[in-house]
Amino acid sequence: MIYLLPRDFLSHRAQSIRLYTLAFDNFDFMPLELLAPSQPVVSAAVNRISDRQNIASSYLVTYLVEGSLVSTAGAGAPVRPLFFDVCNRLPYSLGLPRFRPISGCVSVPYLQRLSPISPTTAATITAATITAATATYPIHHPETRFLYFAIAPATFLPTPGSHGPQRGHVAAWLGGSRQDVTLLALVGLILSSIPSIHPSPSLFRFPLSTFITLKKHPLPSSLPFYPSIMADAAEDATRLVLELQTIARDAGHPVPLLIALDQENGGVNSLYDEIYIRQYPSAMGIAATGSKTLAHEVATATAQELKAVGVNWILGPVLDVLTNVRSQPLGVRTTGDDPQEVSQYGVEFMKGYQKAGLVTCGKHFPSYGNLEFLGSQTDVPIITESLEQLSLTALVPFRNAIVQGLDSMMVGGVSMSSAGVNVMHACLSEQVVDDLLRKDLKFEGVVVSECLEMEALTHNIGVGGGTVMAKNAGCDIILLCRSFQVQQEAINGLKLGVENGIIGRARIEQSLRRVLKLKAKCTSWERALNPPGIPSLTQMQPSHTSLSTRAYNSSISVVRDKKNLLPLSNILESNEELLLLTPLVKPLPASAVSRSVSEHSNMSLDPISWDRTASVLSGESVFKELGRSLSRQRSGRVLHTSYTANGVRPIHENLIDRANAVIVVTADANRNLYQHGFTKHVSMICRSQFTPSGEAREKPLIVVAASSPYDFAMDPSIGTYICTYDFTETALEALVKVLYGELNPVGSLPGSISRSQKLHQARQHWLVETWNEERDARSLDSLLDAVRGDCAQGQRSELLGVTSSSFLLRREEIDEAHFVVRNSSTQALYGFCSTYFFRSTGTGVIGSLIVHPARRKLSIGNSLHSRAIRTLLQRKGVKRFQLGSRLPGIYLGIPSANPVERKRLRQWFANLGWNTALSRPVCSVVLRNLTTWTPPDGLIFGLQNADVTYDLVHGWDHADSILDHIKTNSRQGVIDIYRVALGGAPHCGIIRATRPGDGAILGSVVIYNGRATLAEHMPALKSTQVPAGGISSPVISPSVGEYATVMQGLVLLGIKQIRKQGAEAVIMDSVDVDGNFECLSGLGFSTLHSFEEVNCDAATWTMVPGP
Repeated sequence: MIYLLPRDFLSHRAQSIRLYTLAFDNFDFMPLELLAPSQPVVSAAVNRISDRQNIASSYLVTYLVEGSLVSTAGAGAPVRPLFFDVCNRLPYSLGLPRFRPISGCVSVPYLQRLSPISPTTAATITAATITAATATYPIHHPETRFLYFAIAPATFLPTPGSHGPQRGHVAAWLGGSRQDVTLLALVGLILSSIPSIHPSPSLFRFPLSTFITLKKHPLPSSLPFYPSIMADAAEDATRLVLELQTIARDAGHPVPLLIALDQENGGVNSLYDEIYIRQYPSAMGIAATGSKTLAHEVATATAQELKAVGVNWILGPVLDVLTNVRSQPLGVRTTGDDPQEVSQYGVEFMKGYQKAGLVTCGKHFPSYGNLEFLGSQTDVPIITESLEQLSLTALVPFRNAIVQGLDSMMVGGVSMSSAGVNVMHACLSEQVVDDLLRKDLKFEGVVVSECLEMEALTHNIGVGGGTVMAKNAGCDIILLCRSFQVQQEAINGLKLGVENGIIGRARIEQSLRRVLKLKAKCTSWERALNPPGIPSLTQMQPSHTSLSTRAYNSSISVVRDKKNLLPLSNILESNEELLLLTPLVKPLPASAVSRSVSEHSNMSLDPISWDRTASVLSGESVFKELGRSLSRQRSGRVLHTSYTANGVRPIHENLIDRANAVIVVTADANRNLYQHGFTKHVSMICRSQFTPSGEAREKPLIVVAASSPYDFAMDPSIGTYICTYDFTETALEALVKVLYGELNPVGSLPGSISRSQKLHQARQHWLVETWNEERDARSLDSLLDAVRGDCAQGQRSELLGVTSSSFLLRREEIDEAHFVVRNSSTQALYGFCSTYFFRSTGTGVIGSLIVHPARRKLSIGNSLHSRAIRTLLQRKGVKRFQLGSRLPGIYLGIPSANPVERKRLRQWFANLGWNTALSRPVCSVVLRNLTTWTPPDGLIFGLQNADVTYDLVHGWDHADSILDHIKTNSRQGVIDIYRVALGGAPHCGIIRATRPGDGAILGSVVIYNGRATLAEHMPALKSTQVPAGGISSPVISPSVGEYATVMQGLVLLGIKQIRKQGAEAVIMDSVDVDGNFECLSGLGFSTLHSFEEVNCDAATWTMVPGP
């Protein structure tokens, strides 16, 4: 019932109140009568509506809101309320149902809750009572014409047999009687009603949809919070959760609500409060400490804080294994790349949460650790690994956590595509939930779906259909995170599913039993209605603050410091300047910076608008305090500026030239490639500095990875490299201590412990002999034939066109040593390994490691690998090792065309000590049918750029400028290919992209024909079975803004030159998949062979045991 108070009522000029009754079928108001000041308002309303018994016997709740009243037709017609959005001025509150908005207007009914009223008290309420209660209320909205004083029963329960069970009937049903349980009650049991809580500087905004859900459906619902609770978070969250539980109890819920929260620490904290809630490192940051005891302590402390505000269910731990660190969204939310290590830390997190009284939820089953993304928002990320492959790695932590007592499991929304598995959304698949999770892994707990409000699912299936599929798949709780309308769609879908016999009643009852069992572990009405709140948080504050500091201090990892730049006092005098370069990034949702941005910006109700504003306007503030902290620690000046995707600008160059040392911060550079390019460019500038007298002097450069540690983990050109694992205030404080020598960094990259242990595994050792060309050439050709013959049907062997002479470079500047395991009696070769040491870059390369198919799994490969590593370690000046060779271009890395074989080889090399999680995808590509090929429309016109010119050169006359360009801008191994090309005229040439003004080389590429010396080392050229030419080793300066355009220009000119010589195909080798493949595919190239190149420091192998 709603009472209309005209605006002048507040000044006591009005003497009557107009009574309106809400019609729930269409949300219209019908005016009934004018009440006298002394007339009881509740009794007058009860006489006007049908459901009198519930209202007369229930506690009542009152609300107040500003607005106006709009009529849709003439006199006597229904009217609709228009509520004004004054929520920035009114305190947090719950409200009445969300009314249908009027055309052209925005209806935002945020109401002020005044008080709960007993039936006895309600009988004394008169118009005069309302007058007194609202006399001092201040009007906020300039167009306010009325105040709405609303009185609602504490339950909106219809009579049995209409829309739902009456109060108390659910409890009776749980005791064994099911006669009064309706369909709506059953389907509602498995839905989570999700309040959307937006960042706000001064209040919570709680959607009325949840209010309606709690009032109309007295069911054991769960309420996860998304995305972040801010403001006076701890106090407000406690009040909010308590009010939700109170409403649930008053609405007839037999057991309290499950209140769930994402609180992974690091950059993912849904609850943040500078005073009462502590900040702890991310999962990977904790793993970097190497302490499982610390992991347990942090998890316990996190759960204790959540429990204090009333949360009883934590959506963690994250159990994904990061088997591919490139372009993966989880990043530091995972423990790392080692399944056993992820298992151990995951179990410790889980036990810590449970120790504090929270139930847990493992995620994201079956794995988010190696996803492939197609690009479109309506495309679902794909798991391409088979179930057998997942079982070896990704499922290990989930299996161990289940054995140790995991309470619930969240199943992700990814698709799966591999042999025997074709799943559109994992959480909708019976094969994933019922078969894999329930039967194979024997999980008996609650299964939670990923949020079904995914754009891909909505577009492809629809929420109603998706909800039915999720239920049939075996999900007990289905997440719907944002819209009440979508929640209603899901409920309607479930109703139809049951009515049509698609969903059996037994499955719903089974879900009910699991959810109630979960609740029994973590909550009761006594606990739910008496949260410890602020007093408990205050008591824990000193010990938790100390724990937070200890955890962050133990996590900071100095991966490399080759030239002893740390502490900064080693390289800077007190009066010298330090330059800090930081990326523009969006503040973490749970951070003081994020709240500061909220308080000083014109916040939109739309969280997307807030995200957009924050990423542009507030990005610089994220690292502002880091600059200030660095400045406070020293007398010299600290210069601080940001960088963006625009690259190195003149201001950056000027500041670098001015400063005496440079710190560059990155934040997930593998996903934000501009950061990678910017850092490499700055590194190049720092290496090219000179003293006033003209002597070369490298400027000290420190790179800090403030998110993913894999940004430059395997790049030796970054001599000093530090990882913080997140850029929260506490993490950056610990970084400053490390930079100034106040803290000894003890963290290490996760996974390194387990890898070092694997190096010492006992193996059977074979006699390994040095290759002898005269003795072994024919036997090697036989071995190559056997491997080619073992290639899977329909798959193209990487060894096509390869002979024993293909491995022999015979070049003075490259040291090569090859090894065999052979039968000295029959002269047959069982295994062969080729190694090369490129003196120009200090790189030791294993170019191939081949074992006869009939002799595998006998440790022959292990013995060859051990001999190769020991030999390369003896090379003077060796700095790094590489798996895969560009010259000769036989195996560019681990072959990856066959997913099963790729998985086996990656695991095999990982067991030997190679960090395959840091592999870099490369491939060779082919363009066929050159005689009929034409460039894509518009490409030639787009390449007509006056700022870039292209030419073709041959021979050593141009060597100096070309080799300088290669040394400055390329990866290891490329310069040797260019040296071969420079000496290979006229069959080899180099195409250059230059700047007309000063002739500076912006990019280059090698081209050659089948008669060139280089072709002997690129056997793929011979495998085409038609005349072919080759393009190799594109090198483009990081300073080039239009990277793809320059690349296409170089390749286009190369294609034209090769076609002039009568070739019918072009082979391009050593293509970086991440950087170049897209623009090449636009020219018509397709993949010929794919590989994964792996690099590491030479120091990795100093402990390899001898045979």
